[in-house]
Amino acid sequence: MAEIIQRDGTWAFDGSTIRITPGLHRCVPLFRQTYGEISVPLEAVSDVVWEPERRRGRLRMRLREGADPPPLPQGRGRCPQLQATGGRLPDPADPYRLTVEADRGGVAEYVAEEIRHALLLDRIPKEPTNAYLLPGPPVPVSVRSSDGTVSFDGTQVRIDWADTSDRVKRATGPRIIALGDLVQVEWLPNSGYEDGFLRFVTPETVFSKLPPERDPYTLDLWGSVRRDLLTALVATAVTARLPHPSTRTGGAYDGRDRQRAAVPEQADHHDVLLRRLRELGELHRDGVFTEEEFAMTKAAVLRGFG
Repeated sequence: MAEIIQRDGTWAFDGSTIRITPGLHRCVPLFRQTYGEISVPLEAVSDVVWEPERRRGRLRMRLREGADPPPLPQGRGRCPQLQATGGRLPDPADPYRLTVEADRGGVAEYVAEEIRHALLLDRIPKEPTNAYLLPGPPVPVSVRSSDGTVSFDGTQVRIDWADTSDRVKRATGPRIIALGDLVQVEWLPNSGYEDGFLRFVTPETVFSKLPPERDPYTLDLWGSVRRDLLTALVATAVTARLPHPSTRTGGAYDGRDRQRAAVPEQADHHDVLLRRLRELGELHRDGVFTEEEFAMTKAAVLRGFG
């Protein structure tokens, strides 16, 4: 058993599994504490590195591409479970990173060496996997964000809008999306300087991406950075239950390929556009959109279908 215990958390390696437990100290990000313990099978690991610095260093684990469920940032595909958030998690929130005090650097280096040695002995390949080797967060999972509450029970996503949500979203009521109707999940964190979003992409919305603040399939993340970061748990839990990227278009790990593959071949692009415009027209007639808002939103939809 190779083990290191720090204020930031604990890594324990028994020869086949690395058990990562977040620390309970207040300096440990809420995201990691909420995610909880993660058991990483050796076959999911690509490498482990020790990055020493003067006062403290970091143990950092890199996973094989496709080993964990990765919600995609807009227009991109990424890997490892930083993959799980499109590579956009703030460094301290990375569950596969451990801050180590300088006087424990020798122990950290030993743990890293033991894992690397096991990778060589077991001949773990570095190629992408064709199935998820990590299950993602357990369900049900529910997170209250700045734009509303998003919940996932394993079969459907539900979004209940907050009083501060855009009136267009509130007018459409709660949004319920069956897992079978989802193409993918796109996630971008709220950085504190720029808003983020959590977007649920369906075959009908894959081409018509409205601004996050107006899209009834998207949570606009603009409030508490610490709280909004938890939406990544929902994104990961949903993605873990979608088809693995390797099943799409010959296994290419690319968000655009997943979108193209998930849109039914028989779906008429023109019909989808007309249906979306009809929905916007109904909202306009009901007084939800002003004339200017309707024109702007309609233009955004048409650009998306262009």
